[in-house]
Amino acid sequence: MKRILITGENSYIGTSFELYTKQYYPDLATDTVDMIDISWKKRDFSQYDTVFHVAGIAHADVGYVDDETKAMYYAVNTDLAIETAKKAKKEGVKQFIFMSSMIIYGDSAPYGKPRIISIDTEPNPANFYGDSKWQADKRIRAMADDDFNVAVIRPPMIYGKGSRGNYPMLETIARRLPVFPSVDNQRSMLYIENLCEFLCQLVILGAGGVFFPQNSEYTRTSNMVKEIGEAIHRPVYLTHILNPVIAILSKIPGKCGTLTNKAFGNMVYEKKMSVYRNIAYQKFNLRESIIRTEDKGNE
Repeated sequence: MKRILITGENSYIGTSFELYTKQYYPDLATDTVDMIDISWKKRDFSQYDTVFHVAGIAHADVGYVDDETKAMYYAVNTDLAIETAKKAKKEGVKQFIFMSSMIIYGDSAPYGKPRIISIDTEPNPANFYGDSKWQADKRIRAMADDDFNVAVIRPPMIYGKGSRGNYPMLETIARRLPVFPSVDNQRSMLYIENLCEFLCQLVILGAGGVFFPQNSEYTRTSNMVKEIGEAIHRPVYLTHILNPVIAILSKIPGKCGTLTNKAFGNMVYEKKMSVYRNIAYQKFNLRESIIRTEDKGNE
């Protein structure tokens, strides 16, 4: 039996991981601690084999924030994460898992241009959100030693049942638009159950290092919308006729161009970065993951 403390109550990833362990890995016992106030500092970490830190702030409209909001991101995403790791190490926890992000490598490439991240690509955050994750990422890794394994996870976009962010927007599009542009872009994505399987095996191994889990296949935004449409029985027709409009929108300065490039730009990890000899976690392909996400009978 391994004991895991999830630091960050009611987080999407933390809650999903907790439910997944109960269903598939009963020998992994999970507890959760709220990080909203300072009461977590009184929690005894020494009884746990692993601390899984998921507390953080994401999904910022990074173009319209004041200095106070930026400071809050650093306070939570950087300072709180580092303080939690220090406490875990001091109290004898053997493994600390930190959820970093693909965002530390900057934005996706604009429409029509490739962006492939390799193991040699240097992080280069494009905004304060990415930098707040990057500062924690590198400083927590520096704490690792023979008695304290630090595992840093840098996932791409995570989606699944109950997810926030981009997936609900794509679902809304699939429900409302019968026609969608057929754009040949590539994105690394990670289905939540694939991530949870990865995390369970990582905890069992007790390993440290930097990890880049992703689905076994790259995702086209167009195909994802089409798959969602099929899963909810609202077929979406893909057409190249609208592609010139997408090309024009992508070049418009400001929010319009940013959102277009975010939706139809390219950003992937090299696939070999996400294959691990001792961790087989890519259980569900895109179609299967969408069906499971949209299955209302599996609430």
